[in-house]
Amino acid sequence: MNSMSRASLVLACLASSSLALAACSDDGAGESSDDTGTGADEVDTSGESTGEGTTGEDTSDTTSADTSSESTDSDDTSSEDDTTDTGGGELPACAGYFPADAVWCRDVTEAATTADSDTVIAWLEEAGWGNGDKFQIDFSIKTLEADADTPRVAFATNNAFWTPDCDWAEMPIPEGGAIEGNEGYACENNGDCHLLVAARDEGILYEMFRANIVDGEFDGGCLAIWDMNQVYDDDGRGQGCTSADAAGFPMAPLLFDADEVASGSIDHAIRFILPNDNIRHHMYSAPATHSTNATDGPDQAPPYGVHLRLRADYPVDTLPSEGAKVVARALQKYGMFLADGGQIALTAESDQFTENKWDGLLTPHDLLDLRPMDFAVIDHGELMDWGEVDCSRTPIGTPP
Repeated sequence: MNSMSRASLVLACLASSSLALAACSDDGAGESSDDTGTGADEVDTSGESTGEGTTGEDTSDTTSADTSSESTDSDDTSSEDDTTDTGGGELPACAGYFPADAVWCRDVTEAATTADSDTVIAWLEEAGWGNGDKFQIDFSIKTLEADADTPRVAFATNNAFWTPDCDWAEMPIPEGGAIEGNEGYACENNGDCHLLVAARDEGILYEMFRANIVDGEFDGGCLAIWDMNQVYDDDGRGQGCTSADAAGFPMAPLLFDADEVASGSIDHAIRFILPNDNIRHHMYSAPATHSTNATDGPDQAPPYGVHLRLRADYPVDTLPSEGAKVVARALQKYGMFLADGGQIALTAESDQFTENKWDGLLTPHDLLDLRPMDFAVIDHGELMDWGEVDCSRTPIGTPP
């Protein structure tokens, strides 16, 4: 069975009732429940995530998450030539997670900028990146790999699970894995505790906000299930809908890791965050599908989903490490997308499970010289007002 038909079967099974699951596959799932929102990254100056998301409180360093209801799921899929068999062999062409045409891997070197690019950049230059206005790197998120033998585990929903935004399924939990900001699966730092798992045998990317597994008891917040064989259009998983990240994006394809940097090339866009006060209130830009009530920036501030590109003439060779130069070149070619609210601007991946390590390759402070004025805003069309868009989608699975 090819990877696309395998993923389609798995998604169909995940959407089935729990009684029908055994007939579909040996992977568990169900149907779903509750109202919008997502996590935010409030982080300390070490680059380790220590933050927490909110479900409605208007704070400067965490995302609020109440929601409304209208949208459609994307059904624009890629050709099978854009990806390889995720059950083994080479990884999909875009960041190892999606087909080559995915927006995260599009070369934007020559892409048009918005009419208000200079205004937005000037405002952000004055407001700053957050964290004392330092363009720092966070190294706390991990992406785990699962296969057909990885146990699938049911979870009880916590107060960070919203319907219809979030999906419910038995998640693959690799032995010896870990969640964001923690050495294992226990959410011990009261942070976002994202749990990201790529199930190659299914062609599915599982991403959860606020995961916590202690003594075999698994509770979790918003789970977003992504079909790794699909090229999602601007509707993503649904207009007005969140994911494990406030903007409604998948997280894994926007993270860069030590193995990529050591290879000398990052071939995709990068995830970045800003304080909620520095994000335009309620507005979002495609391919984002969501904003939050916690955002408090004026009309000149960047909206959720904003796509920034580092200027082509930035003096990359002046940066203090080869790793920093690799990241900067990716920011020139692919840019970075505003995905969540918080303090540490740029998001890399933990080296807990990578072959190469960050030590001697890249430090949290190697990109401090990059200023907002070194970027421009890529044009993705008209902005959406989250206050006027209700999330309306059919979730995959229903909590028992």
